[in-house]
Amino acid sequence: MAPLLLDTCALIWITSGAPLSDAANRALRAAASQGHGVAISPISAWEIGMLMSRGRLVLTKSPRAWMATALDQPNTELARLPPEVLIESSFLPGEPPADPADRIIIATAREFGMRIVTRDRAMLAYARAGHAEAIAC
Repeated sequence: MAPLLLDTCALIWITSGAPLSDAANRALRAAASQGHGVAISPISAWEIGMLMSRGRLVLTKSPRAWMATALDQPNTELARLPPEVLIESSFLPGEPPADPADRIIIATAREFGMRIVTRDRAMLAYARAGHAEAIAC
């Protein structure tokens, strides 16, 4: 089973305790039991900061403290984001989402053999087209 990469929306949902799909819950439990970590992309830190700075997301902590808490969870790690992933995000096959952060998350998952956990319709459609692996949460 491939390691999991949380999309920013999934990260927000999981940390807020929102209900997840059965498939996402099974994948998260399986990842934990098999010793696979759950990864968070560094681009999610930027997205959280942007959402908070624009008033579209309200959290009880600063973005820095919130992200530190998210990364401090068991079996959670920061995904690598080398220049090659950023370049690859510009050359994804098919019709990838237009959102640059989504493209970076997809490129990260493709580069490191990860499955994306997301609610984003465009990312799920891209996965259904066979260009990435994703689990709807």
